[in-house]
Amino acid sequence: MQRLNKLFRKSTGLNPYVWIVFSIFLFFFVFHSSAKSEVVTGITMIIMFFVCYVLSFVSKGWLVYFWTSMQIVISIAMSLLLGYVYFALFLAIFIGHLKKRAAFYSLYIVHVLTTVFAINYGLIVKNPIIISQLPFVLLSLAAVILLPINTFNKNKEDELQTQLEDANKRIAELFKLEERQRIARDLHDTLGQQLSLIGLKSELAGKLVYKNPGRAIEEMADVHKTARTALKEVREMVTKMRGTKLEDELYRIRQILKAAQIDFQLEGDPRLTYTSLIAENVIAMCLKESVNNVVKHSQASSCIVSIEPSRTELVVTIKDDGIGINHAGDNYRGNGLTGMKERLEFVNGNLTINANDGTELVMTVPNVFTQPEKEGEE
Repeated sequence: MQRLNKLFRKSTGLNPYVWIVFSIFLFFFVFHSSAKSEVVTGITMIIMFFVCYVLSFVSKGWLVYFWTSMQIVISIAMSLLLGYVYFALFLAIFIGHLKKRAAFYSLYIVHVLTTVFAINYGLIVKNPIIISQLPFVLLSLAAVILLPINTFNKNKEDELQTQLEDANKRIAELFKLEERQRIARDLHDTLGQQLSLIGLKSELAGKLVYKNPGRAIEEMADVHKTARTALKEVREMVTKMRGTKLEDELYRIRQILKAAQIDFQLEGDPRLTYTSLIAENVIAMCLKESVNNVVKHSQASSCIVSIEPSRTELVVTIKDDGIGINHAGDNYRGNGLTGMKERLEFVNGNLTINANDGTELVMTVPNVFTQPEKEGEE
C-alpha cells in the first residue's frame, strides 16, 4: 500500500493515469501503417513512452525532468512518423503537476513549441491522419496550451490555502500561549501580595491565640477581609479578560464562508448591550463551531445568521440550506454539538436543533448570569 501511495502521488492522484485510456488509440495509428518497420518502430516508441512516463513519477530530482524530456522527444517522433499527437495530452497533465516554477515554465514552453511544430509539419506535408482528424488535433493543441497552466495554478492555490490554514493554526496557538502567560502574570501580581499577607497574618494569629486572644481575633478579621478583597479582585480580573466579541467573530465567519463559496447573510445587530462578556464569548465560540460544520458537512450554498437580543435573553440562529443534519454524518452530530451544548449550559443557555430544509441551530442564553458562589460579595 505504501508503494502504491508513493506511485500515486498526493499532488496528482490518479488523474494522470486516467489518460492512459487514450493508449487504445495508439494501436490504430501503429497498425494503420502497411510497413512492417513502422509498426515495429511505433510499438517500440509506445513502450518507451510509458516506461518514461512511469519513471518520471517514481524518480526524484533531475531525473524527473530527464524522463519528461524523453517523453517530449517520443511524442514529437510519434507525431512526425505516425501522425499521433495525443501523447501531448499525457505530457500536459504531468507538466502541470510540476511544483518548481522554473522547471514548469521551461518544460511547458518546450512542450508547446514542439507540439505546434509537429502539427504544422503534419499540415505542410499533408499527413492524411492529421488532416482527417484536424478538429481533434486542434482541440488537443488547445488543451496542451491551457491545461498545464490551469493545473499548475490550481496546485499552487491549494498549496497556499494549506499554508494559510497552518499559519492560522499557529497564530491561534501562539495567541493561546500569550493569553495564558498574561493571565499567569495578572494572577501573580493580583494574588501574590494578598496571599503573602494572609499567610503572615494567619501565622501571627496562631501565635497570639493563647497569649493575646483579642489581638488574634483582630488578625483573623484582617485575614478574612484580605481574602474577600483578593476574591473580588480575581473576579474583576476575570470579567475584564480579553474574550471573543461576537462582532469580531462574525467578520471571521464572513471570510470563511466567502472562501467556501457559501453566501452569507446577517440579520440583526452584533453589538450587544445587555449580554455579559462571558456569555458573548460562549456564543461566539459556538457560532464558530456551527459555521465550521456548515462548511465541512452541509454542502450548503447559503448561510443565514440571525441575532435577536432583548433585555432578558439573547437568541442567535444559524440556518443553512444544505443536506440536513440527518445526512451530514456522525461528526456533525457528535462532539461538535455536544461541546456547544456544554458551553451553553455553563452560562445557563440551551441549544435547539431543527432539521427541516437544511439545518437550523438556535442558541439561547440569558442576559443575567448567576454566579454559583456567593463568597466575596458581602
